[in-house]
Amino acid sequence: MTTRVVIADDQALVRTGFRMILTARGIEVVGEAADGAEAVDAVRRLRPDVVLMDIRMPTMDGLEATRRILATPTDCRILILTTFDVDRYVYAALAAGASGFLLKDVTPEHLAAAVSLVATGDALLSPSITRRLVERFATPAPALHRDLDVLTPRELEVLTLMGQGRSNAEIATHLTLSEATVKTHAARIFAKLTLRDRAQAVVLAYETGLITPGDPRD
Repeated sequence: MTTRVVIADDQALVRTGFRMILTARGIEVVGEAADGAEAVDAVRRLRPDVVLMDIRMPTMDGLEATRRILATPTDCRILILTTFDVDRYVYAALAAGASGFLLKDVTPEHLAAAVSLVATGDALLSPSITRRLVERFATPAPALHRDLDVLTPRELEVLTLMGQGRSNAEIATHLTLSEATVKTHAARIFAKLTLRDRAQAVVLAYETGLITPGDPRD
């Protein structure tokens, strides 16, 4: 099944370039948007699988557009486009439910691969990059977040290790589990805490105080 994409960026040349790259690799670009308000409308009308979302746009920025899109029940995934690899807005978008981010100078191959990966429901960026963002920008505020008491002790261990930036394979080794079992625990964590993916799980681990900046990887 072909992945359907909306490109939201206020620069027409960027939209055209990304459209050409994706179309050449069998990914269907079903719409474009020059600002966040147009992106929200395009998602409502076209129901894409993925939105490539610029952050800095007129009328409504990409962060607000991301919040509005993900505030409603949707299977749409959002990839943030940025010129900065560590950016407060990128962190806020991840916290709002974006599935990762791409630098605008991404290679054509990486762009297409990223869109395809996110369309499957996975998160794009590595937990270590998410950790770097969260360590810089997160403000622990346990009272504002879901109660971690809904997790079993094992699930809490898995969430803690996610917050430390460990992959499923590393978690499996650390806890002497199979990788499939770790994936099952992760899926249950996402469901219980209403998280979209691993990126949000890492953010939550910091914002609840489960992990604090500078915590060692034991």
